[in-house]
Amino acid sequence: MLKVSYRKINTPFKYAFTISRATKTHQPALIIELEYFGHKGYGEAPAITYYDITVEKMIEDLEAKKPFVEKFSLSDPERYWHYLHHLFPKNPFLVCALDMAAWDLYGKMKRQQLHEYWGLDTADAPLTDYTIGMDSAEMMIKKMKEKPWPVYKIKVGFEGDTEMVAELRKHTDAVFRVDANGGWTLEQAMQKIPLLKESGVELVEQPLHKDDWESMKKLYQHADLPLFADESCVYENDVIRCPHHFHGINIKLTKCSGLTPARRMIDKARELDLQLMLGCMNETSLGTAAMAQLAPLVDHLDMDGPMLLAEDIAAGVTFDNGKIIYREGYGLAVDMLKVES
Repeated sequence: MLKVSYRKINTPFKYAFTISRATKTHQPALIIELEYFGHKGYGEAPAITYYDITVEKMIEDLEAKKPFVEKFSLSDPERYWHYLHHLFPKNPFLVCALDMAAWDLYGKMKRQQLHEYWGLDTADAPLTDYTIGMDSAEMMIKKMKEKPWPVYKIKVGFEGDTEMVAELRKHTDAVFRVDANGGWTLEQAMQKIPLLKESGVELVEQPLHKDDWESMKKLYQHADLPLFADESCVYENDVIRCPHHFHGINIKLTKCSGLTPARRMIDKARELDLQLMLGCMNETSLGTAAMAQLAPLVDHLDMDGPMLLAEDIAAGVTFDNGKIIYREGYGLAVDMLKVES
């Protein structure tokens, strides 16, 4: 029988992390441990205010149904995800942490790292970007110079953001991506995107409010750069809405509820000729190692969480100038450094 335990963490950022909606100094998260016949698997789910899910809510839901979580015979993580999905229909973050732990456990039982089990070649994984959060021009330049990197993701959605990107361009030839987190109106996006293209920006993530599909369709018809959905594409059912509104989607394990549905979202997006990005929600090396298992399947990566945080609960994947360095091992190939529940 499965045994589940957990702990909550609250990891500080190296720098206060600001986007168009808010500023954070710490990232709270729930860490799950699943034990099954001597094997242990680990999962992570950060708490995100925007989605109204806290660590305390995840723990409350887990404690309320813990006996049911533990009664499952883990012969197939995909079946376990379906079981969990119906057990916690309103808490995809908790389902993600449990699904991640189940896959880690399963890979260890099979004595394979997950990308190997799925037949994926890590040589096909793209480079990950490094995010520069909103700040003064001086601080954004400082952050960039502290971390020379081949691809930067720059948070925009504020007054003077295109001028800021132009200023940053003076200091590097790296690829630029921008993420507005829904902070622009249609009129602003129509004005700003051509200017961003002049600054060598590669793509624009979530330019408009997540529910403004009518404006997104208009922007899509006139956009000079590829547009990627983030907040507009959370669950599997959202993927089919994105063609003719976005050129691609950003899949995040936590919001979609785990590795299991993320793999299906990737398949559906390819069917619909959508580009793919795999994104993070400031996970530690634990959650980042889970994303890395799917990295060969996507076009772009945004999995810089461990580099933005001041400390780490785990030793998972690392990065060499954007390239993922996979650790040896099974499952997620992660060594937990602080695992007490």
